[in-house]
Amino acid sequence: MAVLPTKSPLEVLQPIWWVGVLSLAAALVVTPIMRFIAYRTRIVDKPDDLLKPHGRPVAYLGGVAMCIGLVAGLLGFLVAMPDARTHWRSLREALCSGRLTDLMKNPVWKLLGMLLSSVAIMLVGLIDDIRKITPRQKVCGQVLAAAILYVGGVGDGMASMLFSLVGLYPPIYVLLPVRAAMLLVIVIATCNATNLLDGLDGLCGGVTGIIALGFLALATWLGVWGHFPGSDELRVALCLAMAGAVLGFLPYNIPPASIFMGDAGSMLLGFFVATMMGMFCQEGTVRWFVAAWAVFALPTLDTALAVVRRLLSGKPIFTGDRSHLYDQLVDRGMTVKQVVGLFYLLAALAAGIGVTVAILLRGREAIVLYLVLLVVIWGVFYKKGMIKPEPRKPAGHDDGPPPERAE
Repeated sequence: MAVLPTKSPLEVLQPIWWVGVLSLAAALVVTPIMRFIAYRTRIVDKPDDLLKPHGRPVAYLGGVAMCIGLVAGLLGFLVAMPDARTHWRSLREALCSGRLTDLMKNPVWKLLGMLLSSVAIMLVGLIDDIRKITPRQKVCGQVLAAAILYVGGVGDGMASMLFSLVGLYPPIYVLLPVRAAMLLVIVIATCNATNLLDGLDGLCGGVTGIIALGFLALATWLGVWGHFPGSDELRVALCLAMAGAVLGFLPYNIPPASIFMGDAGSMLLGFFVATMMGMFCQEGTVRWFVAAWAVFALPTLDTALAVVRRLLSGKPIFTGDRSHLYDQLVDRGMTVKQVVGLFYLLAALAAGIGVTVAILLRGREAIVLYLVLLVVIWGVFYKKGMIKPEPRKPAGHDDGPPPERAE
């Protein structure tokens, strides 16, 4: 018997579309307020001769505004979510009886974990914007946020998904630490990928906003078919809230930007991606997890390209240089606006491919296709000379590398 959709896309979105509008409105209103506060308190990004070429100090705290927009939308959903009273009652019963399994599967508990961990990662980035913490301290903050997400029950099917690829089904005491390790790796990887992408005005916010819309398409498709009742609405609400928060901030950040998101914003966006990846494998299905990585392909490729070039040139991977794809395109004569527009197009293409392939192909088939595409893309990078590291400067040469970041 053929399986039929249980809802239409409109029926999935109609009850909670307002979450995105609420986040959009909050970010639109709060961003100029944060800009005013940043200038009054001198929380600004000052230009220098190396990585920050903007002509005047530019306000930070854009990440705080996006976080407020995200939290506003999710709190609204928390109050009005379907069967809210039932979920709250089940939460109290699970807490009182110590039933951890029921607790981890409760939508309210998951949402509270997402809210708390998102605020935590934003605060880590904000501290870095203000006080400049070390990379190790930053990673420690990411570990803390990942731990909150883990306790919140996000990604509880992640380990079983991994083992299912090789036909293994280990006991729970094996799955729990594997799940923790996987979630931690994904959080650190995505937070740093979006942080490194934040190099031109409007780039990171616009690309991640498109990624959020790609995730929304995936979440809506799952809701249409009713694959995972209980998780569908939460996935859709999170995508709507993040997309709204980004779109509310972006008008103030497009070239020439009047406010920067800073690490508070870039790490928040990466953490959102990690959260959605955990949510797409809640039930241990590899298909949607792989699709989520495909949607996030552009930041992943940009980060990988920069890391490979730095390793080939013998530089530390955290050293700022002109290794990123967007830097190389600017160096080849494209304007900042042209590069940002091209990245928007590439992000939309990646999202479209990820969603389409997930719908049409099974997980293992999609993995094979993505590997072929990956080989082709790296072949293009090699052919265009983008992998080759920069030539070393002769001894005594005083000119530093061209500035990497516009923020």
